[in-house]
Amino acid sequence: MKKLRFLLVGCGAIGERHAKLAAEKGELVAVCDVDERKVKAFSKNYSCFGYTSLNDMLRQVIADALIVCTPNGLHAEHSIAGLSNQLHVLCEKPMAIASADGKRMIKAAVKANRHLLIVKQNRFNPPVVAVKQLLQTNKLGKVYSIQLNCSWNRGAKYYQQSNWRGTKILDGGVLFTQFSHFIDLLYWFFGGIQQTKGFTANVAHTDLIEIDDTGVFSFITEAGVPGSLHYSTNSKNKNYEGSITILAEKATIKIGGPYLNTLEYQEPVMIDVKKLTTGNGSNKYKGYEGSMNNHAKVYDAFLKVIAGKQQHYVTGEEGLQSVKMIEQFYKASR
Repeated sequence: MKKLRFLLVGCGAIGERHAKLAAEKGELVAVCDVDERKVKAFSKNYSCFGYTSLNDMLRQVIADALIVCTPNGLHAEHSIAGLSNQLHVLCEKPMAIASADGKRMIKAAVKANRHLLIVKQNRFNPPVVAVKQLLQTNKLGKVYSIQLNCSWNRGAKYYQQSNWRGTKILDGGVLFTQFSHFIDLLYWFFGGIQQTKGFTANVAHTDLIEIDDTGVFSFITEAGVPGSLHYSTNSKNKNYEGSITILAEKATIKIGGPYLNTLEYQEPVMIDVKKLTTGNGSNKYKGYEGSMNNHAKVYDAFLKVIAGKQQHYVTGEEGLQSVKMIEQFYKASR
């Protein structure tokens, strides 16, 4: 079987993880970044071509797919460029920081007849998979309420590493950059939200960033389930918690740990913890940690979709839902 030929745009921290997987799962043909030093390092490490212009790379290199790992605010522009050049696109989260841009991405994919898939690797966390199965089979009965807690650490060093972080135009906000995976799982488990109230604040990064570092919201899902969301990047020294608690008719269940990687509580017992596969651990970067390291599973799914062996992963239409929900939260805080 012919290896899928990948191009990559964005040679930052997450780009490094994608480059490694693209080279393992297919063929990494070329990389692109505006920082020539990063381009040279990547092209040397992966024996591939390097570019500082995306248009030049797309015009000059023959490939099958583009991996988008640039700052959030550039995802739409770069994804559409790849799709317009007849490439399948795998775009890092968030899909975009405006639903209007997400819709343009979907339109470009339809026009090009190419796949647009969004990275949502936390859907592969073993406790998340197990709870999703309980919900799909109605084993929990009526869901009474939902609680999401997201408490991570992002200090000055994190924001000073890259000048796009913490900006309104390229970062977009904590819900887009740090916690969009949690909003995606809220959607995946329970659907969209119809109503929300709350506030955001910047309480500890006022001299560093243009965006929020804290948010507290109440909401009601489209199915009528009440819930709450509390998030912060002010956890002292390290990431503390990433959790979803479900209070339902037949059970109470909490997926917790720092990264939704542990089944912390269940009453009564509905999931055999001993049968849960061990997760892969968190993504470790320079001076901070992120969500679960399930990107290899994302690539396996992407390759199967492209080959016609799997019908579904996270499409542009599905990725758009978490963008819309984040917009709803931020709009409610104004």
